Amino acid sequence: MLSGRRLNLLDPSPLDIEIEDIAHGLARVARWNGQTVGRHSFSVAQHSLLVRDVCLQFRPGLPAKWQMAALLHDAPEYVVGDLISPFKAAVGIDYKAFELKLLAAIHIRFGLPPELPQAISKLIKRADTVAAYFEATQLAGFEEKEAKEIFGNPRGAQPIILTPRPTQEAQKTFLEAFRDAEARFKH
Repeated sequence: MLSGRRLNLLDPSPLDIEIEDIAHGLARVARWNGQTVGRHSFSVAQHSLLVRDVCLQFRPGLPAKWQMAALLHDAPEYVVGDLISPFKAAVGIDYKAFELKLLAAIHIRFGLPPELPQAISKLIKRADTVAAYFEATQLAGFEEKEAKEIFGNPRGAQPIILTPRPTQEAQKTFLEAFRDAEARFKH
């Protein structure tokens, strides 16, 4: 990692995980494999911020530690990339278990439980699906009807206008949001 840490992907240690490495990596990983409109790709860092924002729409006043969890929901992608779901299923290993092991180490590193409470996991998953709907219809060329068939109707969420940002801006915004939530969580 750029921080100088060496992360063993098969046996990740929370001690080898730094938020700066996560922000750097996520800001450089493109959602939709880069197949989006705009001058810049829509990064996983921006997606993570969007998921946090949708969680806050669904649950105003969501505690800071669960906002951190929302920001980190795709954090393993800082080192393994953003594989599309059909490809993950086709990979010959239990990819989900691999991701979950890394995510547990990331959670531990930042004071979160290795496995989130079911209600929080469901909230983040719902927000993730709504975020995918907004991304699909605004950035990835999906018609609303097609997006609703794949992702469902984004009930309860106010539309959020998405603008792909330069890498450095996405990284900075992600880090600021994380540090803000972390400071409120620890106080």
